Amino acid sequence: MAATLILDQADCGRDAPFSRRMSRRQQILDAAGRCFRQSGFHAASMASIAALAGQSVGQIYRYFANKEAIIAAIVDQHLAELRETFDQLQGRPGSAADLIIDQIPQMLAERLDPSRAALVLEVAAEAARNPKIAAILQAADAQERGLCRAILVRDRKPTWSDAEFEARCDLLRILVDGLTFRAVNQPNLDRIALASSIRTAIHNLAL
Repeated sequence: MAATLILDQADCGRDAPFSRRMSRRQQILDAAGRCFRQSGFHAASMASIAALAGQSVGQIYRYFANKEAIIAAIVDQHLAELRETFDQLQGRPGSAADLIIDQIPQMLAERLDPSRAALVLEVAAEAARNPKIAAILQAADAQERGLCRAILVRDRKPTWSDAEFEARCDLLRILVDGLTFRAVNQPNLDRIALASSIRTAIHNLAL
């Protein structure tokens, strides 16, 4: 779900070029992410986000209608990065298993980052209470599933039913998403050993 970008007439004038508007918008997103991690979605007010971003509350509302719109924009950024990664993978030869295994170092660095994990878990918790946030995450999840399927279809065996193929796609995503919890519950885990085990698991999924 794309976030709506709200701009006033001054922002659209010659004195505020596109790059400056995007910089201000990114400052808001970065500040909101820090506020959500530190205080939680409900306690993070627009005023606290504005203060951390070095902008006024009025400026925040010129870009985002509410906190849900900010979450939608953060999710959109993640999806854009994911699409770029999968587009690069699609342009390379080789099996899906090998392509995904090549991404393990980057995968571990991102998913085991404590700051990222704290934000992901906070947004997921809010989704359990807030239908608007739940809808944003569910729409993003559907797009992620599509990207995953488009790569894994390279390794699909003729003997797999549609249900088995979907289950293998889901299991791979469960494996990757589960790393977020490890970042919180086991921050000092052995990443080398974990990477080796993930390689084995991905190869087994492609059998």
